Amino acid sequence: MRLENVFSTFCIKVDWRYGEQFLYVTEKPTYLSRPRLQKALTREKKTLRSTRDVLEAVKSGEISIPRADRILKLDSLSIVDDVARLDLNRFLRRGVPEIVYARSKSLTQLGSIVIRLLDEAEKRDQMIQVPIITSKLTPDQARLLRKISKTRKKNFRFDYYPQASMACFTSRADKGEEERVENQGRVALLSAGTSDIGILNESEVILKLMGAKTMRFNDVGVASLKRLVAPLKEIQKFDPDAIIVAAGMEAALPSVIAGLSSVPIIGLPISVGYGYGRNGEAALMSMLQACPLGICVVNIDGGVAAGIIAWLIARRSAAGRRRS
Repeated sequence: MRLENVFSTFCIKVDWRYGEQFLYVTEKPTYLSRPRLQKALTREKKTLRSTRDVLEAVKSGEISIPRADRILKLDSLSIVDDVARLDLNRFLRRGVPEIVYARSKSLTQLGSIVIRLLDEAEKRDQMIQVPIITSKLTPDQARLLRKISKTRKKNFRFDYYPQASMACFTSRADKGEEERVENQGRVALLSAGTSDIGILNESEVILKLMGAKTMRFNDVGVASLKRLVAPLKEIQKFDPDAIIVAAGMEAALPSVIAGLSSVPIIGLPISVGYGYGRNGEAALMSMLQACPLGICVVNIDGGVAAGIIAWLIARRSAAGRRRS
């Protein structure tokens, strides 16, 4: 019996990087043609994006128990100059990476944190790909991150989103947005006015980085309800798992959408308004007192928070559709 016609009963695979050996034993030989044998031997490993993925990889024999233990250590922290303690396994545990809030950090602090995250990402198991996201960036902070990206361009892709004041480092080993988008849920986004667009951009960036499909309409507030007719028809066809509604001033739009929709609504109050509006406080109070039930409200200008909540809902919904 020739070697190319049989996938041997005993197959040993050695992973020299981790110093581990894996022995797979089958009850009887499995006959394969040369093309099928080559495909089986060179099958690309999937990317691990959750604790469940790690456990299933152990069950299938793709990774060993010691390797999984290193990946899943709950006490995996990285201390940066005693100014930050980075939660390295948050992505596996919650499905949400640690997002660096930049606005209140000095250039030195932000640079140290991002560099440490990049260092840890380079040491991380190659089956784990976690985006390194920063939010609420000032122009000076964005320029700093761009300088850092030039020293790491071999291993990381850098994307800057000026309209959202956000940036992201993504490993070049990542298979790309096409893989992340597949089956990760759907979210619609609405802004009541043009002034609400900037914060809603944060939500959209988060959703796209996490892998959700989005549909968006801007400037469809209650000052002219007829502007909602066409967008609502498109959203109905899109069949979203959640809808984010950004509004300032009196913030009536989330109540209108909640009264017309059967999916969860995430109210995003914007710091737009004057007098009693007090930088979004009136919008926040209006959403909290909304008559229609089913509205979740985040903090004023909490675009990132709204995006994460919407994505968690969408991801769970997508998983349910796959199981059914």
